[in-house]
Amino acid sequence: MQNGSVIRAERQRGPDVWEFRWREPGADGKRKHRRMILGSIEQLADETAARQAIATLRLDLNHGDAWLKTRSTAVSELAAHYRERELEPDTIWKTHSTKVTYEGYLNKWILPRWGKYPLVRVNAGEVELWLRSLPLAKSSCAKIRNLMSVLFNHGMRYEICNRNPIQLVRQSAKRKSVPVILTANEVQRLLSVLGVRENTLVLLAFGTGLRMSELFGLKWHDIDFQNNEISVTRSIVFQVVGPCKTEASQKPVPLDPRLAEALHAWRRYTSYRAADDWVFASPAARGQKPYTHLFFTAESKQNGYQGHARAPSSRLQPGHVGYVYTSSDASKAKSPEQCHSSSA
Repeated sequence: MQNGSVIRAERQRGPDVWEFRWREPGADGKRKHRRMILGSIEQLADETAARQAIATLRLDLNHGDAWLKTRSTAVSELAAHYRERELEPDTIWKTHSTKVTYEGYLNKWILPRWGKYPLVRVNAGEVELWLRSLPLAKSSCAKIRNLMSVLFNHGMRYEICNRNPIQLVRQSAKRKSVPVILTANEVQRLLSVLGVRENTLVLLAFGTGLRMSELFGLKWHDIDFQNNEISVTRSIVFQVVGPCKTEASQKPVPLDPRLAEALHAWRRYTSYRAADDWVFASPAARGQKPYTHLFFTAESKQNGYQGHARAPSSRLQPGHVGYVYTSSDASKAKSPEQCHSSSA
């Protein structure tokens, strides 16, 4: 086993740097001296900080050693190794939203409880009891359980550990309550108090069943008014554009003629109507980015839609667009002139 050494090295120009030095077999089989710069003394204040920065690297240097399976390797070190390999910005096999979600679960739940635990001490029974104690929905607990399993599978893949105790952890993902499904009449009532922008968004969600990330990811050239269909090619989460969640999501979506009329009306009203513009472009970003669902929630409350504040989190049942849009209640939706202030 080797721990390597950390030294403070002088430079001809600039501040001193921390170097990590170790030995590894070369192409000829002989052990070679290696070194790498960890950072300057301005970035890493002392040797302790420098050694913390190489925790992940040390796992690789001792790849296959018994050291990896002892009490020295903690869950936090495994998580650091996983982050470097799987969650770095340049990795493309996980979407941005997945990375953000994983980081959230790691930082808020997993590492505070298990970070200092040696891998060999993590057992299924204790993890199971901990999950049951969390003040979270069952689906969230299931996601935390699955992420912990992903961590241990990652450790086995790199021979950091030789078992995955999370495979024995039982955690149901069944909902505690039935999700709210808006009926056609409820959607009519909602549309009757919304401005043209919000009206178009809700009607589009109701008529297509698209996810919020897919709705805000639409551009005008994605909508084929001639053939009455919508091409869903991207999603946007936290203002980061990425692929759709599933391959099935990328199939063309039928466009109801009355929904097409609503989109035509919104296109005439919005300042961003070019083919490459976002359908729901944000004036605050000068059209360079679309709105987010957080903006619409806050805007709805600001404009007095308190009775429907929870509507964005409810599920819209797709279908019956013609019935909803041509109803007497829906026809009372605010015109562009009436909602100029709310659409600015």
